Amino acid sequence: MKLPLQVTFRNMDASEAMEAEVREKAEKLDQFFSDIMSCRVVVEARHKHHHQGNIYDVHIDIKVPGKEIAVSREAGLDHAHEDAYVAIRDAFNAAKRRLQDHSAQIQRQVKVHEASPHGKIIRLTPNEDYGVIQTLDGREIYFHRNSLLNADLDELEVGASVRFHEESGEQGPQASSVTIEGKHHVVA
Repeated sequence: MKLPLQVTFRNMDASEAMEAEVREKAEKLDQFFSDIMSCRVVVEARHKHHHQGNIYDVHIDIKVPGKEIAVSREAGLDHAHEDAYVAIRDAFNAAKRRLQDHSAQIQRQVKVHEASPHGKIIRLTPNEDYGVIQTLDGREIYFHRNSLLNADLDELEVGASVRFHEESGEQGPQASSVTIEGKHHVVA
């Protein structure tokens, strides 16, 4: 954490043990997500004068680059939160989930899809339902009539530029998803 942790107790006396628990949980968050700039935690008793049956709310405000993450664990009528340590645990668990979501969001990278290979049709055999593509590196790839996406084998011409996906066939490489490119397409 870039700035020191701030812990505040409201409607209750400060507790060294409870503050130590908050500091330990905050340290674990900082180890999990090292870009935390600051963290403020408020532990609040709903009713100052109750000694038993008091319910605790815990609010955590975390600042990370470009975002502020606020977690509020208001117990409502959740009797588990009559124990301040349970309320603290639940709030920090929620904070960790929010940091995980934020981390996944900032680490999400745009998937880069490789361009389909280019080639030119060098042989057509319409009566046997296939053709052959020559790749830019000189290899010959078989394709079947059913692999054509935007054309009919009977209408193709030798020399037409195509894109395709290569896969292994029974007798070597074959092309699937063969797309005829427009005559103005520039082959890279």
